[in-house]
Amino acid sequence: MARKIVVTSGKGGVGKTTVSCNLAVHLAEKGKRVIVCDLDFGLNNVDVVLGIEHLAVYDVTDAVEGRCRPRQALVKHPKYPTLFALASNRVSERYVSPQAVRLVLDLLSPQFDYIIIDSPAGIEDGFHRAAACADEAILVTTPHLSSMRDADRVAGLLRSYRFDRVGLIVNLMRKDLIRKGEVLSPQEISKALSVPLYASIPEDDKFFLQNVSPKSRAYRGLAETVIELSLREFKRKKA
Repeated sequence: MARKIVVTSGKGGVGKTTVSCNLAVHLAEKGKRVIVCDLDFGLNNVDVVLGIEHLAVYDVTDAVEGRCRPRQALVKHPKYPTLFALASNRVSERYVSPQAVRLVLDLLSPQFDYIIIDSPAGIEDGFHRAAACADEAILVTTPHLSSMRDADRVAGLLRSYRFDRVGLIVNLMRKDLIRKGEVLSPQEISKALSVPLYASIPEDDKFFLQNVSPKSRAYRGLAETVIELSLREFKRKKA
């Protein structure tokens, strides 16, 4: 059964979708069967970030409302054979219940190792829809004060969901600003938010980078952390 991981943030523009897609790609590179589910209705761009927007025929609402089977709504990535995307509903005002989305993901779960759920930023209905479908959560923030303040509020809400675990990604980090004392270090941010640090992602304008780049190494490390935590969870349940 797939681990369902919601990737969320308190503030828009922190790189949440980029994190979701890069994590999924690096998991797929390790042979894991992965779905990226875009639940950011209205501002949906998972398929764009993955470069497969021209391949999407159905979206999650089509699967929810029975116009296609859940598996038919998936788009297989042409470069990564174990990576699939479930595109978002493009009609933002249409109501889709958390229970209906959860049912679709539960039907797909036995065929996959991970379902990465890209959540809308903030704490409105879209956040709760995405969170209700997940087993665990990753909170994305940047080192900027406004982002951290919003992330702190979301962290409190995530605790109320009693996830198996909640982890933190500090995105767009710059070591020069840390050295100058202009921003907190990732470890200090993790302590301030009381959320375990999964990864610190350096600032870079590109989505997918060469394996030698610091950003790619950071995402590879993130994927390894997620896999290790999943293994621990499996051993814990087996015991």
